[in-house]
Amino acid sequence: MRLKFTKMQGLGNDFVVLDGTASRIALSRRQLRFIADRHFGVGCDQILQVELPRDPATDFYYRIFNADGGEVEQCGNGARCFVRYVRDKGLTSKAEIRVGTLGGVIAPRLEPDGQVTADMGIPVFDPAAIPFDAAKRALTYLLEIDGKDLEISALSIGNPHAVQVVANVETAPVASQGARIECHPRFPQRVNAGYMQVLDRVHVRLRVYERGAGETLACGTGACAAVVAGITRGMLDRRVTVTTRGGDLVISWAGEGKPVMMTGPAVTVFEGEIDISEP
Repeated sequence: MRLKFTKMQGLGNDFVVLDGTASRIALSRRQLRFIADRHFGVGCDQILQVELPRDPATDFYYRIFNADGGEVEQCGNGARCFVRYVRDKGLTSKAEIRVGTLGGVIAPRLEPDGQVTADMGIPVFDPAAIPFDAAKRALTYLLEIDGKDLEISALSIGNPHAVQVVANVETAPVASQGARIECHPRFPQRVNAGYMQVLDRVHVRLRVYERGAGETLACGTGACAAVVAGITRGMLDRRVTVTTRGGDLVISWAGEGKPVMMTGPAVTVFEGEIDISEP
């Protein structure tokens, strides 16, 4: 079976995008892992699948699969690539669309300068809804890793995040500790582990160990979660530039009960076909 795809990236967070609007696409976990494999497949952090809307109040439905083949609720950099893809492919003439996801409805908008702004929804802090094992909501929590308590902010931006403030992201134990946080038993659906260095009130640096993908060059929802965590802790202003290893995102949040807005690039890299026949 041959499958057409488009390779895209947002700040180096890369995706294989599939069009499932004309005919249904149903890939096995093994096929998804094969596509994502950087040696034998196309190579990507996530696979994005464009589908027809499941709710008449939306324009499309958006499925997200991590490199390990697991389906997840949300992807910020992917959301920006999504609106670029459906516009470039002529699937919509709208500059702003409403898209259903497992994590709720998002509204990405293509700006005149080519950047994309996405309404990523209202942050969720209730531990049961993140989900996170805690008796009640708190500003920060202590998470035990190897006998040491780490101070984290826990919240959901359509998917769960644990954000730490660190002195220097370059020396933060992202690869080793991030994997432990991702699978911590207090996060029953696993979690994205963020490491944020505050440069000043309007600028942070960020690295994220993503659930099911490992560290990526950029994580859109991770940037949103980090800024929200910093604002709630009184460290940041309402509009912040987030510098990732792949480039900059601008995140804005007006406070409790308001949606998070994310602005950044979305780029098409190439198109092709891949044989995903299983033996």
